[in-house]
Amino acid sequence: MSADPFSLHGKTGIVTGLANADSIAYGCARALHQAGAELLLTYGSPKADKHVLPLAAELGDAEALLCDVQEDAGVDALFARAAARWDKLDFLIHSMAFALKDDLHGRVVDCSREGFALAMDISCHSFIRLAKRAEPLLKEGGTLITLSYYGAEKVVDNYNLMGPIKAALEASVRYMAAELGPRGIRVHAISPGPIKTRAASGIAHFDQLLESAESRAPLRRLATSEDVGRTAVYLASQAGSGLTGSTTYVDAGVNVRA
Repeated sequence: MSADPFSLHGKTGIVTGLANADSIAYGCARALHQAGAELLLTYGSPKADKHVLPLAAELGDAEALLCDVQEDAGVDALFARAAARWDKLDFLIHSMAFALKDDLHGRVVDCSREGFALAMDISCHSFIRLAKRAEPLLKEGGTLITLSYYGAEKVVDNYNLMGPIKAALEASVRYMAAELGPRGIRVHAISPGPIKTRAASGIAHFDQLLESAESRAPLRRLATSEDVGRTAVYLASQAGSGLTGSTTYVDAGVNVRA
């Protein structure tokens, strides 16, 4: 084991949800790679091939696999590959969320049954499913990390349906931490401030949210995907070995404002 408690040399993990160089998943993957980890990457759509594959080449020629979390065959193939390559895992990063546009842009009370179920399945229950599949490979313990947002705790204008979904995700983190803790498996949510990504662009008036966050942040800036990535390294490393079940805000301090 390295004397550096933040080192991930010899550690292996999966980072899900890459879309392009602006995605939070890429910020996490880059920081984990720089800390010494070996990675398997996933992306959810064939359309992302041209954006993701060049990024994988920059991350120690990490493997990038197409994996739609709603299709069991793709998830099976992902964990089969992890088992064949390493026969173990040390961490998994869950970085994905989705809601139908009509449901996301409308009131929560108006969202459709089907839209709510779809958003919950991809944005929350997929983390639970991936955790269940990862558990047998986390032979020496490890860390499961998902991405949330402050709208899980307080009402954020235009976040709408994703607020209740992320609240369920954060509750799931706490319950999973309690269940998996005896096996040395730590579970966390990272809650970034607003970051300009392709996924975030689906939120109505997102530019206004960015401007508001920057002006209200005690650090007078927006958080970046690099900030999130460094936090993921901390939580996944020996430095974070005493922590589990937390929601860590990486938002330049916006969450402390009333």
